[in-house]
Amino acid sequence: MIAGLLGYGIVLLARRLHSRCGFAAVLCLVALAAVASSGTAMAGTAPACLAADMASWANRSQLMVGAMMEDQIASAAPFDLRYVYIAGQFPDGGSPCASCAAACSVNGRSCSNDDGGDCGWWGCWQDSQNAPGAFARQLITMTTAGKQLPIFTYYTFLLASGVDEGKPEIAKAADAAFMRTYYDDFRFLLRQIGTAKAIVHLEPDFWGYARQVNQDPRLIAAAVASANARDCAGQPNSIAGMGHCLIQMVRTYAPAAKVGFHASAWNASLNSRSSFDVDGDARATAAFLALLGSADLVVVEADDRDAGYYQAVKGSNHWWDETNATLPNFNQMFQWVTTLTTSLQLPALWWQMPLGNMALANTDSGWHDNRLDYFFAHMPEVAHTNSFGVVYGPGATGQTTPSTDGGLLRQRTRAYVAAGRTDMCQTLAVM
Repeated sequence: MIAGLLGYGIVLLARRLHSRCGFAAVLCLVALAAVASSGTAMAGTAPACLAADMASWANRSQLMVGAMMEDQIASAAPFDLRYVYIAGQFPDGGSPCASCAAACSVNGRSCSNDDGGDCGWWGCWQDSQNAPGAFARQLITMTTAGKQLPIFTYYTFLLASGVDEGKPEIAKAADAAFMRTYYDDFRFLLRQIGTAKAIVHLEPDFWGYARQVNQDPRLIAAAVASANARDCAGQPNSIAGMGHCLIQMVRTYAPAAKVGFHASAWNASLNSRSSFDVDGDARATAAFLALLGSADLVVVEADDRDAGYYQAVKGSNHWWDETNATLPNFNQMFQWVTTLTTSLQLPALWWQMPLGNMALANTDSGWHDNRLDYFFAHMPEVAHTNSFGVVYGPGATGQTTPSTDGGLLRQRTRAYVAAGRTDMCQTLAVM
């Protein structure tokens, strides 16, 4: 069932358009030294390994690998993680439907299989005879059977709000009627997770756009207590309050889950200026996210599309220099993530990593890129960024997927496991 619904999720991804300027990154050791010497890390002493708590929770001590993938791919290699998008619009009635087969519609279109079953609400991405939410429950069942951990990327705000991406989204957060429906939908997802272990990834891009509105989320209006007194009566009506509310809801309805906000590296992305303050930008991003509440992890990404696609179709350079001699490059992005995680005192999950590779034809669904190969060849460096996992997936239609990458992700994952994997908690070598 998960496999059959993946296509619909990919269509939704095409709406996820970024105002990004690139990503870039310098070796973890250099970044750690910079943060330590600056004295600007947030309060608290860094533990020996920021990923230690996640390792204990996941019952895995080594850097994890996964993807957004169809069922046959998920069972074809020893993957640790599997993610899906929870996206789309909300039911016309405003609340989660009690049944997909009757009296459930989105924009007037029935969610019943008898009427086509092409439902815009994620809660009915399934046979309509099943109780709503089966899409999420099935992922938990399948990942449990496959000894994997599920990740839910909750990305409903943009499509459900019906507004343009960016500042209009943030303004919409002050709409109490919309936010009431939003919190109801999020609560419904969490109830599907229940007592299972899962990672909840909160609203990619949204927090980056909020930061563009104001560097202090406490000063951005949002309906929180006014829209969800049931769960968050004590929270202020601000974007900061919204973040705290979402975390509080996870603790209440999915107590075994881990939750994290998305850190947008737009200022650092594709940066080619040696004068750019990589650490300063990462610390500013961390300062904003810290005001949203006490998360368990932070989610970062490389790019939303393959570099070959950007070069051939858009005429823009999204390549990272794998020799790390010129910018943008891998070391610079590793530096950004290391400073971010050290400042937040949280481990990172690298998410939605491009799957392109140089053996492909550099055409639709099979583009060139160098990030998958580079990451697998440098897993100790990835671990040094205080990261606990890397998951691969397309950020839009027409990009390389685990089903169209020529089998490279499966091959690299098998080889990585056969070689003994990489410990999350690395000891930095003396240079």
